[in-house]
Amino acid sequence: MFGTLCLLVSALTYGDAAKVVTQTPAVLTVPEGQQVLFDCNIQRDDNYLVNFYKQIPGDAPEFILYYYRTQSSPTFGAQFQSSSSRFDVKTSSPVNYQFIIKQAKSGDSAEYYCSTWDDTAQGLVVFGGGTKVFVTSADLPAPVVTVFPPASAELQSEKATLVCVATQSSPYADVTWLTRGLPVSGAVKTGPAMRQADQTYTISSYLTVETSNWNADATYTCKVSLGSKSAENTIRKSTCAT
Repeated sequence: MFGTLCLLVSALTYGDAAKVVTQTPAVLTVPEGQQVLFDCNIQRDDNYLVNFYKQIPGDAPEFILYYYRTQSSPTFGAQFQSSSSRFDVKTSSPVNYQFIIKQAKSGDSAEYYCSTWDDTAQGLVVFGGGTKVFVTSADLPAPVVTVFPPASAELQSEKATLVCVATQSSPYADVTWLTRGLPVSGAVKTGPAMRQADQTYTISSYLTVETSNWNADATYTCKVSLGSKSAENTIRKSTCAT
């Protein structure tokens, strides 16, 4: 039951699951050194353990601990035993669990999941929707943002794609595209952060535009925000090398 999950995302929801696990909030931003706390509601107490996992984008999920409300303390996975004093779980009722990181570090930035067992769903493990935790720091460097123009082959069609690549020290950053100073949303696709060999993270975002607008020298800006730090890069046809 507590073995390695090869692909956590595929197991987040089950259409026929009678039990619903709810996590709140969905996103949590805290300064380094402060407490992280999110809630996990398991809807119904069936005398099963509640498990907590950590997943950094691009990595396999890690089992942190399991806990049942009658236990005096949680039981930790092997990778978290040496740092177990930093983590805790509390219960305010038989179905409400609170996961706690006592003093957040930058390495705690990740997505966290809680889960429990549900016999009524053909014996399935049911997961919450996840809580993204972003730990900010005054020393956090601003992202590095690069924007690439459409491929020349694309310019023969009605649509073209701009690519924004951001490199930063955390897996979580907000990517916003703007044109004429206004946000663009419907034509944007942003992928998950990917961890690099140097322990930085890269996020790629794609903006689909009308080729006619690009040829008319419209201006496009990719802005990336990481806590209180942000960076942006602007591109237009006339500034690109031919």
